This record gives sequence, C-alpha cells and structure tokens, in this order.
Amino acid sequence: MDDVLISVSEGEANTLAMEILKEAGFSQSHAEAITQSIITAQRDECHSHGLYRLISCTRALQTGRIDPAAEPSVDGSTAPAIIRADARHAISLLAFQKAMPLLVERSRSLGMAALAINNCYHFSALWPEAEALAAEGLVAIVMTVSHAWVAPAGGNAPAFGTNPIAFAWPRPGRLPFVFDFATSAIARGELELCRREGRPLPHGVAVDRAGNPTTDPEAAAEGAMLTFGGYKGSALSAMIELMAGPLIGDMTSAASLAYDSGTVPCHGEIILAFDPARFMGNHAPLHLARGEALFDSIVSQGARLPSARRHLARKRNSKGQLRVRSALWQELQDMPNERHE
Repeated sequence: MDDVLISVSEGEANTLAMEILKEAGFSQSHAEAITQSIITAQRDECHSHGLYRLISCTRALQTGRIDPAAEPSVDGSTAPAIIRADARHAISLLAFQKAMPLLVERSRSLGMAALAINNCYHFSALWPEAEALAAEGLVAIVMTVSHAWVAPAGGNAPAFGTNPIAFAWPRPGRLPFVFDFATSAIARGELELCRREGRPLPHGVAVDRAGNPTTDPEAAAEGAMLTFGGYKGSALSAMIELMAGPLIGDMTSAASLAYDSGTVPCHGEIILAFDPARFMGNHAPLHLARGEALFDSIVSQGARLPSARRHLARKRNSKGQLRVRSALWQELQDMPNERHE
C-alpha cells in the first residue's frame, strides 16, 4: 500500500468522516462523537486510531450487533461516587460524552469518582477521554478490555484482550502528562495496519497458531498476540480484565469474543477521576511543583515524556491541516460512492 503522506484540510476530513458514518447508518449524534475522536487522533498523527478507524467502524455495523442510533442512559444513583452509563450496544463515545459532566461534578464534590460504561463497543484510543478530564483539572485513569486476542505470559492461546490503560495528569498552562498503551506488545490496530500494508510485525510480539514466534501479521491473526514485558504485562492485563469486566458487571475479553466476534468488541469501560484540589488542599501549589520537578528531571536528561510526539504533531497540524496516507484517503473517498453503485 502507498505509504505517502499527503496534507488534507481538517474541514474536508471532518465532512468526509460524517458522510461515511451517516451513510453507514450512524445517527447524527453518534457520527459527531465518532468523528471528533477520529479527527483528534489524526491531528496527533496517531494513524492507527485516526481516519483509518472509519473502515473498521462502518464494517462493524455489518458484522456485529452495534446499534448505530441508540441513545445512552446515565445513572448516578448507585452510590455518590459511582456513575453508570448504559451505551445500549452502541459505540461508547457518545455515552462518555453524556456522562462526563456528572463525572466531573462528582469528582470535584467527593474528591474522586468512577464512571462505568456498560454494553458498549469501544474502537478508539483512550487518551482523548483521559485528556478531556485533564482539561477539567482532573487526574484520570481509563481502562477497557477487547476481544481475546492475546496470550498470557508462558502461554500460547488467546486469553486477554489488548487491554489498554490510559493515564492523564493535568499541568496548568501546559499540555497534560498522558500515556495510553495496550498491555499487548502492540495494539491490534498496528497489527491490522501491517496486514493491510504488507509489512512484517516487529519480532517478539506474536505467535502463530502452533505457538511459534512469527512476524507474519496473517499468521499472528490466526495465532495470538503477546503481552509486553512478559509476566509483568500479563499481570497488568489480567488486572484490567477484572477492573473493566467483573467489577463493573460487564464481560471479559473471552466472553466478549464469544458474544460477538465482529470487528469491534462489545464490553465495558471504567474511568476513574481524581480531583487534585481535593487531595492537596491548600498545599496544592507545593505538590504540583513537585510533579513539575519530576517531569523536568525526565526531560533534562534527554528522555521523552509520553505523548510528546503526539503533542508535537498537534502543534505541527494546528493550522487545520492533517497528514493522511494517500492510499487510505483515496479508499475513504471511494466508500460513499461504493454504497450507491
């Protein structure tokens, strides 16, 4: 596949994304929420979660049980610090948008609060949700499971999802400290991009059906991906299975795959928000300064803070131009036309 990057206006990309999603059957509100997430990722040159996701998102309507128009419900009556959002088998992003104001309010009132999103299809990156909470001055942790594609350390059969976790720490007047990574050695989106583009996988990230190491994305798709960091990544992945599954009354990755083997997994998502002002009180300036000293100690020795490359890309694309792979852009332009042929 042609890997040349071209410049596309953000407005043009937004219009095309909305056209594709609405043609596929998504309601206006869902199309807007999905487009916002996709454009945000593309602006940061997070290609695996940007415009490319329009393909899997629309195909999932044909292969899975996604409701493209369901309106989520939000309930804050379970307990003061617990908010529940039922996505009603729709894409999760609109449920997060609807529940976020109450999550922010409860976090500021109580010092911390949790949002459980149930019955959702989550296909996007987690950092936009974490960053949205950091923009409100909150510390955020976000976790979700996926389909069982990943083998545990020492095993060779899928048991975990890619099970990403995101964290955001607000930095007044500066972009937040953010990380978002799958507990698998690579994200599933990266495997799919390698398969589409005919590129080999890195060594040590997957095994084939027989449990042998492989760099062939096709063989890996039939076998299993691996966790990062051996047993440490495996334990972290198991924790996310429990936190974003049984704890909030939702499915594990294996249960999700058994329920719906479509391209987008149905599962739950847990979002934890903490208010630094409540935790730190009158000593907030002192402790926030200590946090900044930590960041300074990292970058002063030439190390990079997580998301630094995304934030540089965001600045580079701040004038409304997005960098998009040319073949992908052509494929997306052809999608609405294909529906009318």
